Amino acid sequence: MDGLDEVTRLVCVRHGQTDWNAQGRIQGQLDIDLNTQGHAQAQALAAALQDEDFDQVVCSDLQRCRQTLAPLLTRRALPVRWHAGLRERSFGDFQGHTWIELGEREPEALQRWKARDPEFAAPGGESLQVFSARVLAVVRELAAAHAGQALLLVTHGGVLDCLYRAALGLDLQAARSWRLGNAAINRLMVSGGRLHLVGWADEAHLPA
Repeated sequence: MDGLDEVTRLVCVRHGQTDWNAQGRIQGQLDIDLNTQGHAQAQALAAALQDEDFDQVVCSDLQRCRQTLAPLLTRRALPVRWHAGLRERSFGDFQGHTWIELGEREPEALQRWKARDPEFAAPGGESLQVFSARVLAVVRELAAAHAGQALLLVTHGGVLDCLYRAALGLDLQAARSWRLGNAAINRLMVSGGRLHLVGWADEAHLPA
């Protein structure tokens, strides 16, 4: 690992819960608001992070991320950048449907999706391969621009999944065994363009 002055600290947060999360409905890049529980999670997250030092906040430009960040910004002034590169994977024509609906409508496509075929993309959407490359390029670019600093990233579950895999060297097709909880706190470091896991899925601050 490079010297400590070259390390960028990342605190990465998934947005709070939406009704579509609770229903198992695919959101992708559709702009869905937080539900009541999601807003409560956002308040709890703000309390948990209010004393942490951040040099920059970078937030997905979708409303569920903006609303998750909003309570923290009412507590303290922080420099914020809205970044479309931190959006969730585009699921194209799958967006707005549940897994049950897709199983009835597109059973073969759904099987490729569940198998985590890295080259498969829903019509009009991103493949896993393209999505992961987009996420890692954005995060490495941000880390390089803020070397030696601390960033808060407010983003989506799919983005966090890509970061976790990159930090541990896991294949895109490996079965997921880690949590991607709404409003959980996840910590990584970036040094020399490499991601390193520090802590994951801290949910101690969240309401039961």
